[in-house]
Amino acid sequence: MIIASQKRKENIAEYLIYMWQIEDLIRANNLDIEKITANVIDRFNLDDAQHREMTQWYESLIDMMRREDVVDSGHLQINKNVISQLVQLHRTLLADPRFAEYAAEFYRTLPFIVELRAKAGDNPAGEIETCFNALYGMLMMRLQGKDITPATANAVAQISRFVALLAHYFKLDDEDRLFNSDKEL
Repeated sequence: MIIASQKRKENIAEYLIYMWQIEDLIRANNLDIEKITANVIDRFNLDDAQHREMTQWYESLIDMMRREDVVDSGHLQINKNVISQLVQLHRTLLADPRFAEYAAEFYRTLPFIVELRAKAGDNPAGEIETCFNALYGMLMMRLQGKDITPATANAVAQISRFVALLAHYFKLDDEDRLFNSDKEL
């Protein structure tokens, strides 16, 4: 909760990946607040008020996951909304000639996106979500100690550069500095 709030302000990409981890952490604890308290919350050095606040945050996420039927897989609507905001910004940036650097970075990334989407088969994820799926997949592979091929590492490095640029522009837009500034971005 504290980490999520901080990441949301600083880097939307890190926030989204973090929130996907939280969804999986909740699933790994069978949506059981007692298990989450023992395995997660109690590991933080929190005062009573912070402990209560973090517990309530996890309880609200558990409730949302149940109501939105993402208990086994999928993402919460709050996280889907972030993807939607990023997609909207992505389209705006591609259509604006002032952001030629962004478009160039996207087109350098596009072959990797196309390849990943082809491998995903029936997964209807759009370009931006595909990038996040790749980044999250890489994180999971690293956490599991799995080997990463040079081709995969290269693809993820390019995707990371692209997503970092998108996150940078998102932060500027969130601060109302993207389109209201004559300064170089």
